[in-house]
Amino acid sequence: MDEYFDIVNERDEVVGRATRKEVHARALWHRAVHVLMFDAAGRLFLQKRSMKKDMSPGLWDSSCAGHVDAGEGYDNAAVRELREELGIELQAPPERWFHIRARPETGWEFCWIYRLQHDGPLVLHPEEIETGEWLTTDELTRQMAATPGKFTVPFRLIWGMVGKRVGRGR
Repeated sequence: MDEYFDIVNERDEVVGRATRKEVHARALWHRAVHVLMFDAAGRLFLQKRSMKKDMSPGLWDSSCAGHVDAGEGYDNAAVRELREELGIELQAPPERWFHIRARPETGWEFCWIYRLQHDGPLVLHPEEIETGEWLTTDELTRQMAATPGKFTVPFRLIWGMVGKRVGRGR
């Protein structure tokens, strides 16, 4: 079954709809969400993408990430992705943290980045996630500097922006 995404313009306004395959093949602007989940100790949960994924298989990524489906809003997508990937049921969306405009590093996705404080339990979806790991922000920054190729390109961009925010206590 084909997945459909909304195509958006430079103002992140819906202007059409296309299949996932067409959106990626033609580098059309579309939407995605990333949730960064911190535990009470301030560690960030990272997921290692399943080798079955069509994009960035086996790489480390945001705690939870996914496309916004056609007709779906960012907040609903964040709640859905948390349920599907990590088994977390939320009644309301997590906190919106910041927005990233579509660019090559995001795969032409406009992205809302969400922040969530959650200590588990987690139920990792095996088709989506190979494994997961909790890291301190310092550990993550060191690992990313030493081996950036282990992380998805969008997550490297996001962490470059988040590291400054976390460092300021946000």
